[in-house]
Amino acid sequence: MNAPETPRSPAVMADVQGSADTRRIAINKVGIKAMRHPVRVLDKSGGIQHTIAIFNMYVGLPHNFKGTHMSRFVEILNSHEREISVENFPAMLREMVERLEAETGHIEMSFPYFINKSAPVSGVQSLMDYDVTLTGEICHGRIESTIRVAVPVTSLCPCSKQISERGAHNQRSQVTVTVRINDHLWIEELVEIVEAQASCELYGLLKRPDEKYVTERAYDNPKFVEDMVRDVAARLGGEARIDAFVVESENFESIHNHSAYALIERDRRLAGNS
Repeated sequence: MNAPETPRSPAVMADVQGSADTRRIAINKVGIKAMRHPVRVLDKSGGIQHTIAIFNMYVGLPHNFKGTHMSRFVEILNSHEREISVENFPAMLREMVERLEAETGHIEMSFPYFINKSAPVSGVQSLMDYDVTLTGEICHGRIESTIRVAVPVTSLCPCSKQISERGAHNQRSQVTVTVRINDHLWIEELVEIVEAQASCELYGLLKRPDEKYVTERAYDNPKFVEDMVRDVAARLGGEARIDAFVVESENFESIHNHSAYALIERDRRLAGNS
């Protein structure tokens, strides 16, 4: 009877990514894009939203390494299972640069966020969705975080109202706010800042009394695209938790085949040096 074979030791496999590179050109960002993964997001009311986020994850690669270990990015996501949240975002950044032996790292997490809103007259409730992107960057242990929220609103043209005998043209607009924060800031707070500066906010469900209200509200509160970004910027500039911001407004014109657009960008640190 033949003796059982002794298991062979697995062959040592070459680590091509970790090999040296002689071109001496560092890479700013290398990693994975468009990775979908479940996440939890705590909302202002104390509830938890379970959603699917799209992740982009990168690290800086020194000039002397040929490549990075792409599988480790996926391992980091999977190791958290369903425990990925806004709160543990900094911990993920630190884990990523540690496991990939990098000095710089970058994670983007994009997801739909829902806010339950009550119609202005009837009070009927419905959900509104907003596109949100959280970005975290780490460099030599220091983390900076930004929040980007796209808020759909209504804008009514002041010029059209002034020159027309009847009515005024209005349209749906999108105001996108990107803020670099130094303390916790609720997504709802950013949405409220934007919606308060629009001709009128949007709702998922309106009854006839609500429709009358939002129509007249927009007519009484006309805004150019320039007005929109200036008014939002004034509010953001007064928020101590925000170090820098970009506010953009795009009006999808109802009487033109093009959009109107405006942008304001401010950074407190740069303003302090001027």
